[in-house]
Amino acid sequence: MRYSGIGGQAVMEGVMMKNKNRYAVAVRKPDHEIEVMTKEYKGIVPGEIWQKIPLVRGVLSFIDSLVLGMSTLMYSASFFEDEDEAEKEKQKDSPEKMKAKENAMMGGTVILSVILAIAIFMILPYYLSVLCSRFITSDMIVAVLEGILRLAIFIGYIVVISKMKEIQRVFMYHGAEHKTINCLEHGEDLTPENIKKYSRLHKRCGTSFLLIVMIVSIVVFMFIRVDSLVWKFVLRILLVPVVAGISYEFIRLAGRSDSKIVNTLSKPGLYLQYFTTREPDEEMMEVAIKAVEGVFDWREYLRAMHNGELED
Repeated sequence: MRYSGIGGQAVMEGVMMKNKNRYAVAVRKPDHEIEVMTKEYKGIVPGEIWQKIPLVRGVLSFIDSLVLGMSTLMYSASFFEDEDEAEKEKQKDSPEKMKAKENAMMGGTVILSVILAIAIFMILPYYLSVLCSRFITSDMIVAVLEGILRLAIFIGYIVVISKMKEIQRVFMYHGAEHKTINCLEHGEDLTPENIKKYSRLHKRCGTSFLLIVMIVSIVVFMFIRVDSLVWKFVLRILLVPVVAGISYEFIRLAGRSDSKIVNTLSKPGLYLQYFTTREPDEEMMEVAIKAVEGVFDWREYLRAMHNGELED
């Protein structure tokens, strides 16, 4: 298997695929036609030099994925707004004002999402462990308990949302994205018939990344050795970028390596994807193919692969 360098995510009734600085969003509209939007996104900090610095590139990649993910989600959702309401909004404001509103809304949503994520998955487990520390004298055990609580909250959250009907369709598109990339990386033409054969799990998935974040945070936070509860809290917040950076490096390695050690360490994240992906139908696979074609000449890639012209 070779590394294609392409990645993606599911959106509302569609799939986003990204290759280098180019991304495409393919959406199955209410009339069942597929709409494809292709754009360039150079990141919040343009320049390839940052992508060569370990840890730093992980933090920037995480922020970029939030910004790009929110933007593509809003784009896909726009096809399912109430048409009368959408028309009224267009008549009220100029295109410039509409764009400014969208940017402000997207920025606010990203910031709020980050704050909520830190509060639920970082701060809440910390304060629960502080309560437990009244009965446990070992700082090491308290740190491990905090990590276990964080993992339990995260996995519980994933399981709960996976039961929601609307989210299940998004997870089906998530499965279509993974199966399509797996098909491509195994050297087969992108057709629904071929894509069906492949796994809906993938080592470079964002679900795996988030689980690795939870696990890495257990190790990193164990080294916080201060008595002040305030400083313990502050240091946890300050170390979030470090945790994200380390986790990104592992996911990056996992996507390029087939070693037994890496595959074993990747298994927990793959198992969790059984909750965040579902088997897609044929129409969803067609949408994923269109998204790939928006950013990637997969036929040329397969030709080069079969002729041995690709580097490992």
